[in-house]
Amino acid sequence: MPVSDPGLDPASETQELLLESPDNAALANLAGQFDENLRKIERRLDILISNRGDRFRLTGAPAAVQAGSRILHELFRLAATAPVDAQRLHMTIQENLMEHAVAQGADSADDGGLTMKARRMYIRPRGSNQRAYLESIRSHDLSFGIGPAGTGKTYLAVASAVAALEEERVRRIVLVRPAVEAGERLGFLPGDMSQKVDPYLRPMYDALYEMMGFERVARLIERNIIEVAPLAFMRGRSLNESFVILDEAQNTTIEQMKMLVTRLGFGSSAVVTGDLTQIDLPRHQLSGLKHATQVLQGVPGIAFTQFTAGDVVRHALVQRIVEAYQHFEAEAASRTDERHGGG
Repeated sequence: MPVSDPGLDPASETQELLLESPDNAALANLAGQFDENLRKIERRLDILISNRGDRFRLTGAPAAVQAGSRILHELFRLAATAPVDAQRLHMTIQENLMEHAVAQGADSADDGGLTMKARRMYIRPRGSNQRAYLESIRSHDLSFGIGPAGTGKTYLAVASAVAALEEERVRRIVLVRPAVEAGERLGFLPGDMSQKVDPYLRPMYDALYEMMGFERVARLIERNIIEVAPLAFMRGRSLNESFVILDEAQNTTIEQMKMLVTRLGFGSSAVVTGDLTQIDLPRHQLSGLKHATQVLQGVPGIAFTQFTAGDVVRHALVQRIVEAYQHFEAEAASRTDERHGGG
């Protein structure tokens, strides 16, 4: 329960927790070696955590203390049956921070029916932007997910495609990605068409294998229910009853983007994902994704979800790296504007 501490900033709050356990193993698992898990929570939330046995004391800003309490309770439940490793710790902190920012006082487990079951796992959105992203995919024929790496854009798009296939809302999944990173034309690469584009579609393959299993994915590819195709080969086709995913769309040209989004046929949906800070096109060439954000905003049936560094659910360092790049690029753009304005 919250208590006051006259020695603290008046805006601070202190909360005491009792995490009862029949043995010390779960508590040791929760705290980590040399209490490293507690120190990580302190740094992420800017709070102080002290403990003696099963009694914990959290001090800091009220919202941060409440978040810390939720995180400790969740990790304590996990610690009884599984190791609290760095990845689980990061995901738990990130999920609680994002969900608290979105819906203060709301039940964080209530995701509006957006949880998807895949193989032996459940997939649910983490935070407001992922929730809005999944809602837009369900309610729009064409959805754009734009933002930095690690925000779940591609993973959730694949999960939505798998769910649509399992529920027989579509008859096939089509995976598309430009291959400009190679610096070569596909015709000069070895192997058949699938082998040529496989390296560029690895993130989507990894997600499919995790959700459906390697053998089933291989069978569906063989039956052309899951289709892998380079973007250039979409020209002239009509994609009916299909779930289309265009990944790394920042590397499409304007013509390629227009070509793909006009291929959608009856009963089809498409998700376009990309990161406008990772464009590999020649400098003189405008990104088709960037152009689409300007042209298609407000068009009925099309939705845009913008992700930020705060949505990154990978290693905590990735989030800090993304933020550093965004800050640097914003300052560079500001200096450029000042020079042009002064001229």
